[in-house]
Amino acid sequence: MAGTLRRRGIIAEINVTPLVDIMLVLLIIFMLTAHLIARQSIEVDLPHASQSTSSKATPLTITMQDDGSIYLRDKRVGAAELSAAVQAEVAKDPNVLVLLAGGSKVPHGNVVWLLDLIQNLGVTQFAIQVDRAAAIPPKEP
Repeated sequence: MAGTLRRRGIIAEINVTPLVDIMLVLLIIFMLTAHLIARQSIEVDLPHASQSTSSKATPLTITMQDDGSIYLRDKRVGAAELSAAVQAEVAKDPNVLVLLAGGSKVPHGNVVWLLDLIQNLGVTQFAIQVDRAAAIPPKEP
């Protein structure tokens, strides 16, 4: 009888099923909330580009709407307020990164004016936000 009864040994294997379940729940939560976190800005119809880079620092975001209105972060500002705010940021951090976003119908002259303004205020690093979708070439005349 002693030969037929066997003692069960210690289970030395790790059961990964609960770990996988927890990781899948965390992944689902991350996927559902990531869109809300990433979209905390003014929505504009961005122009398309096939090449773009990502920035690592938290940028100073300036958005120009198609109607010419300017937003600093999420607040609508005039040219004087924008200048004062950019000067204050440059005084705090001379290497501040400015992220420019503009609608696809914003006139080229307005974008050039905005670039010239921030460069005259001491900004040396800036990026233009684009939609990473496939670039659409301009219509030929």
